[in-house]
Amino acid sequence: MQKYELVSDYRNNESLKESFNSLAMKTFKLDFRGWYDKGYWNDSYIPYSFVNKGKVIANASVTKMSVVINGETHKAIQIGTVMTDENYRNQGLAKELMQHILREHENNCDFMYLFANETVLDFYPRFGFTRLDESEFSVDLANSSIQMDSEATVKQLTIEKDLTLLEKFAKNRHVNSKVLDVEHNESLLLFYFTLVFEEAIFYVEDLETIVLMEEEEDIVRIFDIISLQAPNVEAVIASIVKRTTKQVVFSFTPDSKIEGMTATITPKDDDALFVLSKKPLLMGNFMFPLTSHS
Repeated sequence: MQKYELVSDYRNNESLKESFNSLAMKTFKLDFRGWYDKGYWNDSYIPYSFVNKGKVIANASVTKMSVVINGETHKAIQIGTVMTDENYRNQGLAKELMQHILREHENNCDFMYLFANETVLDFYPRFGFTRLDESEFSVDLANSSIQMDSEATVKQLTIEKDLTLLEKFAKNRHVNSKVLDVEHNESLLLFYFTLVFEEAIFYVEDLETIVLMEEEEDIVRIFDIISLQAPNVEAVIASIVKRTTKQVVFSFTPDSKIEGMTATITPKDDDALFVLSKKPLLMGNFMFPLTSHS
């Protein structure tokens, strides 16, 4: 097999960064420039790439994570942005990158994890990763005493007008859940603000809380709740629902039982969780916050 140069941590190398972004756009239709041009790429996100003639041809990145599980903080490594240029596939490059990352990081963290799509579900168990099914948490408003707060003021935020506020909340946010959450997640959260949910950012003024959400028919999906203090989730729900809303679905693990809330294990092949750890850490009903996926 042909050998290529392995490079990493090149966020200050404009040429390699541009090549990395080109491959991400080709592979995932994801343009990182709106994120790193604003200076949000910090040393917590490290790409490991094979380079041929100055061009990134394969990559697997790690994100250093601080994960709270049942009130205890763990050092974790999340693997993501795994991609290979179509002209260099079937050469074992992703395998080599995974092996390199494991050698570099496996003994320096409490556990490693990643999210995989249906095309590679049989790939990561080869490296010792175990698939775990997450749960979906939802509130059926018919079985809850939560009522719409008709006096709540909710306004949509934009990157153009409200970036300073978004940066402040990303930097100083309060951990939502002691069951499962992440700390010090500013860089990734700003990634989601600027590239993923820029049309879904709302501010509940009375609660001084940012909510990432979307509404589809009679269901409101909350992707994240970002507050500078412990959020009152029931008050947030009351502020954002309409009289026609029947269900609220969370893309994270709520901290405590909410009236009318259920948790259902939902196996997903398009975003499957794989974990590598020396001892079981994640049990029962849980969901990693969507805005912590790298």
